Amino acid sequence: MAREERMQILDMIQNGQITAEEGAKLLSALKAGKRQSTAAEGSQPRWFRVRVTDLRTGKNKVNMNIPMALVNVGMKMGARFVPDTADVDFEEIAAALSSGQQGKILDVEDEEDEERIEIFVE
Repeated sequence: MAREERMQILDMIQNGQITAEEGAKLLSALKAGKRQSTAAEGSQPRWFRVRVTDLRTGKNKVNMNIPMALVNVGMKMGARFVPDTADVDFEEIAAALSSGQQGKILDVEDEEDEERIEIFVE
């Protein structure tokens, strides 16, 4: 599994979704997160999923799955995919994550860019 996560980070760098510096931070956090795994992980959310969908075509523009061990590092990076809107409260998202909430934690439609942004914790 760690190999797949590393490859996903490298693919994100290659596709220009994140910078090399951001990728290095994610790889470091991934390595640290693996060392801190606990028996309680089974009940904890494992994935932070971001989906950006084109409202006209229904096709995914962004489909990013981030291991929860990397979310604290990746939160700022993921903010670039969410439009600058009053509908998005990043503090509320952070609170939902720290409380262990699971399921859809954000669902916003940006009519100007004709996009739908969804964030899931699973």
